[in-house]
Amino acid sequence: MLYIKQYKYADKDIKKLIGSIVVLVDTREKQNRHITDYFDKNNIAYEPTTLSYGDYSFYIPADVAGENIYYHRDIVIERKASLEELSGNLAQERERFEREFLRAGNDRAKLYLMVEDMGGYSSIIGHRYNTQFTPVAFMASLKAWEARFNCNVQFIDRQYSGYYIMATFQYYAREMLK
Repeated sequence: MLYIKQYKYADKDIKKLIGSIVVLVDTREKQNRHITDYFDKNNIAYEPTTLSYGDYSFYIPADVAGENIYYHRDIVIERKASLEELSGNLAQERERFEREFLRAGNDRAKLYLMVEDMGGYSSIIGHRYNTQFTPVAFMASLKAWEARFNCNVQFIDRQYSGYYIMATFQYYAREMLK
């Protein structure tokens, strides 16, 4: 594996490298057609693969960088399709969910938790989700998760998920390549 942090590129080279990003999509990721459709429509390359943690990451291919530069142990996006799914992960499936985040933490990977719900915290506080998880317990678990795993939680309208994934990776790569 090539660690890009060892290299610095000129601005014109950075633009070319960022333009060649290939998004890695975990093979266990389900019902993400709206995301892959966005990638297809915008000519964004993506590959299904098995990721150790997270649902999305990326690499810069060898034909542009000289050899493949993988970021799957540096940055990942974990997608939750709804507050109900997130609630289930924080309550019933907590141990499995926690193990995944611990693996990422062991690699010191930057974690983004993308939740497809436009209302975000107001949906949680107003209990506009269909589970028995109370708003207080939901908020406590989510805030504990952010602190414990140093993750960035982002609520987003699902129609912008593909854009958010790509923008997150492009700007991360840009900072690492400078």
